[in-house]
Amino acid sequence: MLVKDKVSSVIEQSNYISRDLSWLQFNYRVLDQAINPDRTIFERLKFLAITSSNLDEFFMIRVGSLYNYLDYGKERIDYSGLRETTFRKTLLATAQQFFKEQTDEFKIHLQPLFELSDFRIAKVEELNAEEKSEISAYFMRTIFPMLTPMVFDGYHTFPILMNRILIFGVVTRTADDSKDQRRLSFVQIPQNLPRFFEIYRDDQLIFVPIEEIIRREIHKLYRNIEILSVDLFRITRNGDFSLEESDDIDNDFIDEIKRKIKTRRTGRVVRIEVESGYSTWMMKVLKGRWELDDDNVFVTDRMIDFTGLWQIVNHKDFRDEIPPVPAPITPISLKDKADAPLFEVLKSRDILLHHPYNSIEPVVHLVEQAAEDPDVLAIKLTIYRLAKSSRITNALLKAAENGKHVSVLFEVKARFDEENNIREAQRLQKAGCFVIYGISRYKTHTKLLLIVRKDGDKITRYVHMSSGNYNEDTSRLYTDLGLLTTNESYAQDISEFFNVITGHSLPSNYQNIITAPRDMRQQLIELIRKEATNAAEGLSCGIVIKINSLEDREVIDELYAASQAGVPVKLIVRGICCLRPGRAGLSENIAVRSIVGDFLEHARLFYFHNDGDYKIYGGSADIMVRSFERRIESLFLFTAETIKQEVINVLAYNLKDNVNAYELQEDGLYIKCQANGEAPFNIHQEFFKVTPEIIKEAKLF
Repeated sequence: MLVKDKVSSVIEQSNYISRDLSWLQFNYRVLDQAINPDRTIFERLKFLAITSSNLDEFFMIRVGSLYNYLDYGKERIDYSGLRETTFRKTLLATAQQFFKEQTDEFKIHLQPLFELSDFRIAKVEELNAEEKSEISAYFMRTIFPMLTPMVFDGYHTFPILMNRILIFGVVTRTADDSKDQRRLSFVQIPQNLPRFFEIYRDDQLIFVPIEEIIRREIHKLYRNIEILSVDLFRITRNGDFSLEESDDIDNDFIDEIKRKIKTRRTGRVVRIEVESGYSTWMMKVLKGRWELDDDNVFVTDRMIDFTGLWQIVNHKDFRDEIPPVPAPITPISLKDKADAPLFEVLKSRDILLHHPYNSIEPVVHLVEQAAEDPDVLAIKLTIYRLAKSSRITNALLKAAENGKHVSVLFEVKARFDEENNIREAQRLQKAGCFVIYGISRYKTHTKLLLIVRKDGDKITRYVHMSSGNYNEDTSRLYTDLGLLTTNESYAQDISEFFNVITGHSLPSNYQNIITAPRDMRQQLIELIRKEATNAAEGLSCGIVIKINSLEDREVIDELYAASQAGVPVKLIVRGICCLRPGRAGLSENIAVRSIVGDFLEHARLFYFHNDGDYKIYGGSADIMVRSFERRIESLFLFTAETIKQEVINVLAYNLKDNVNAYELQEDGLYIKCQANGEAPFNIHQEFFKVTPEIIKEAKLF
């Protein structure tokens, strides 16, 4: 207990919140959506599945990264002040508690509601004779031919078990084996089969887990062998890797990416999920093999891997049970010109797109038009993530076929999208596009589009800058902001920036963009310091920032200094936040909130009051070390007054939300915001109702 109290004291005294502990707090906010009784059972299962996939990625990347230090004897001190070994125990204990609460939510609150919605998850013994016969036939016809027992003993090496796959550990012995000659074998459940076998019984849909079907029939894989135990488990491997720096962007580079992707399949194990009552002998073998202890073993008496619930959530029979997303509205800046050709509209005004409330269709359609328009000379684009069946890629292919110059910077290091990006990039390259496979030392995260078009005897450059990816699928689920413009100052900046990232150019300055890794951190610090100076001089001041993650210590320290100078600082940080708000003498003037609800908050906005001559930036960057030092990022200044007012309203709505908002406390925990007698204000609904009159009245300070 004394050790635990000492660790807690170190964490509490730190002026910074641990990045990893903060991430787990974010997943609690996602879990809170699954707990919400106002949601349908299918919405709640959806959010439970999301918490499960989130936790998988957390172990693969964050816990995997920690083991990169532990396994190679490297020192690491977390923002919480704890060294790597002590922090490992603290982190895994916190993850264990989350895992328990996640399982309890499923067991206590969700499962009892299944039959009320005309479905259930059933064990084999709960089926009638006809249904048991049906699953036996399914096993012999489909499952059995795909199963391969892999034994580990003195004659067989330990098999490579796949990451995030359900596996049976089977302990057996033959009649001539002594008690101490037990054998362990593994049966991996095929990942290309549905998680549940579906049976209709009257008006009810029964989902039978595939693992329970295999468990019932597994003796058919072990003829004339005594089965001592059959235990289901699942492993999570380290998926964190770093590319070696290289100046050669060529096929060797692509091969390096492909090799690194494969290491995810054989990386060191960082977690074992296992059903309760497991064989202690089997677990001793697994822990010894993978150099793990009980902290890494997550035991459950319910289903392993809640991501399997997507089969239920997305089932055609329940399609009407999840409230539909309202149809996108016309962008405010396009309302009076909704039917006019976009190429012409953009010559006279900027257009702000706020997804998913506004469709991404204007951007996609612009690229498709550009591919066919004989007056379009060139298209340049940065791509981080794409839809699986991407209209953007198809348009670029068409543009190349039509003889246009097409330059695409594909970021092949986009985590978990590497293979898709390499495949799409190679398609474009074969079609004659100029393709750049990222910049070796940096990950290109900026989202930029430039279309060069001939208008009579002059050239017009059409620019799109955004916080979101050119992905038609995620644009319906993520909140993002994008700006379409023909403003020459933007066009010049973006043209120069493309020359930097696709060629060999070092412009002296930009007019309206801030870039990383060049000087983004320093420019943001100067903007923060300006607010502190204004506060000291009695001028009006204020900072409002909306981002996904806040982790960079240098910027956090500047925000602390601004707070101490009297600057009101309002932060809207969806996920990780290492800044500790509300601490006496440090951050009394800083408030932090997080919005978690129907849409994934993904937009980044930076507002600096500047004594009433406010500056507002949008773009792709978070306040993280990786954003400033290891990524190519950009932030763009909003210059049109009408657009600036729209963005102010976006921030004002985020600060007004009392349905999806959580307030970060000084101790690092979050409290759900309450309406406190006011009408509920849910931005994921209210943005569909926004009007020019509402926008005109918006203000922050």
